[in-house]
Amino acid sequence: MKRMLCDDQNLWIQSTLARKKSSKLLGPAQYIMSAVNDTKFTPAVFLLTGISGQEDIHLWISVPFCLMYIISIVGNSVILFIIKTDPSLDEPMYIFLSMLAISDLGLSISTIPTMLGIFLFNFREISFNACFAQLFFIHSLQCIESSVLLLMAFDRFIAICNPLRYASIFTLPRIAKMGLVCVLRGVAVMLPLTILLKQFRYCQANVLSHSYCLHQEVMKMACADITVNNIFGLFTKLVTMGLDLLLIFLSYVMILKTVLSIASYDQCLRALNTCVSHLCAILLFYTPDISLVVMYRFWNSSSHLLQIALSYISLLVPPLMNPVVYSVKSKHLRARIIRVFVK
Repeated sequence: MKRMLCDDQNLWIQSTLARKKSSKLLGPAQYIMSAVNDTKFTPAVFLLTGISGQEDIHLWISVPFCLMYIISIVGNSVILFIIKTDPSLDEPMYIFLSMLAISDLGLSISTIPTMLGIFLFNFREISFNACFAQLFFIHSLQCIESSVLLLMAFDRFIAICNPLRYASIFTLPRIAKMGLVCVLRGVAVMLPLTILLKQFRYCQANVLSHSYCLHQEVMKMACADITVNNIFGLFTKLVTMGLDLLLIFLSYVMILKTVLSIASYDQCLRALNTCVSHLCAILLFYTPDISLVVMYRFWNSSSHLLQIALSYISLLVPPLMNPVVYSVKSKHLRARIIRVFVK
């Protein structure tokens, strides 16, 4: 028995000496690499990317981006100021327009720091918490804007198809509740997805292909099973923006049916003219998003640059163009804006 214990002790001493000897033979770099390979490494930051292959002209690209941000923020802020200060604009249509302007402002402010940081200063790093916060606000505000566009379609539907009940349906308390539901819906949809992302470990290459964080890209960086996030993300996309677009389409089918039943050609054109601004906002918001979904599913990787361009368009163009479209089409709003700048 004693002999067996001595043999085991000798074996343990020999193996320990062998490990020490091998560690001395390894250089510092090899020793560090072996330690890293034995443990899971979670990077502290994500690395954002501007327009791949166009790094030499990033500074020039930043010029139109800065102009777009300035016009977006000034335009939406002016619309909010005019609607807030002018009592004659205290109508459901303009209240919904102010909700749209707030969501557009939020989208612009959410992407400004990282986008201009890359194109102006080549600052690519973003911490985990900042990245999760950015993607939460971007996707939540997109969901809120989709809900507001649905409310605006419902507003046009009641105004044209059932004008006698318009004032009784769109009361101020009810409009406030609708706006609150839009906000709660966006938060409730995106919060679980963000919490699930924070539970993952990120040990793969942490380089994102955009200058801002998006759920679908951050999710692919995780070294874990992302099936739940993938299915839940697709499901929430379908039951929010997909359902909103379907209901908007059905509302315009009913509007068109009602308008075509009007005997007078002038009245028909006048009714449709009230929907032009809203239709432009719908096209600006949904067209890039639907195009991106189709490209990600059916096109090959050769269209990567086009995907990046559409992604920038989906975040920058609606906040830029919505104030312009509504200012041009609404005579009442255009007159107030001219009065503000003339003074």
